[in-house]
Amino acid sequence: MTNSNENSHASDAIIQISKLEKHYGSFHALKGIDLTINRGEVVAILGSSGSGKSTLIRCVNLLESYTSGRVEVDGVLVREGKHLAKVRAEVGMVFQQFNLFPHMTAIRNVSIAPIRVRGLKKSDAEETSRRLLERVGLGEHMEKYPDQLSGGQQQRVAIARALAMEPEVLLFDEPTSALDPEMVGEVLDVIQSLAKTGVTMVVVTHEMSFARKISDRIVFMDQGQIVEQADPESFFLNPQTERARFFLQSVGRT
Repeated sequence: MTNSNENSHASDAIIQISKLEKHYGSFHALKGIDLTINRGEVVAILGSSGSGKSTLIRCVNLLESYTSGRVEVDGVLVREGKHLAKVRAEVGMVFQQFNLFPHMTAIRNVSIAPIRVRGLKKSDAEETSRRLLERVGLGEHMEKYPDQLSGGQQQRVAIARALAMEPEVLLFDEPTSALDPEMVGEVLDVIQSLAKTGVTMVVVTHEMSFARKISDRIVFMDQGQIVEQADPESFFLNPQTERARFFLQSVGRT
């Protein structure tokens, strides 16, 4: 897929990662990561389990602290301190687990952050939340609690919740991995529709055909390093490294 605004964001970096290192004790999880993501770009991060994909995107909003290096979001250095709340307000995240408040309805789950973080009036936040829940196909379920919703519906609420903050960047950390197979498609359809809106998206996924379809660029990781980057067709049809070729063969894509 080639984004229609590809040329317009060619030099407009919104995420800049340089020389990023992450250690968990003696385990070296990220090894000198350099990565630039441009405004409006959709980037899929692929790799085997344990390759560092989720750790990398969780460093973008400091859900994981990094050992050394730099992460900047829209020119703001991501680190502990007064600027961190601003960064997190601009970076929405959808997790493997839905992390909804069980005692709140769907609409309340979506509206609470704009009220508390952005200071929106309750009526305005709920109006936006209704629109977003309708957008993700949950207009008839907004007064239900999480335990009254399927896994796919809960993940769509989580996506609406991330969108409610009007973020500059959306991060998806294996958004379908906790879902039953028959529910995966409904969540992927929502993410695919978002990819067409021009929002910057970074998606860690093991859904190969989905990554190929929605992304402007594939970033392939192995053992804490970025091994290869390419547009989707080049990556899937003509991978340049032996490690990428082996990975694609193992998941049945070549």
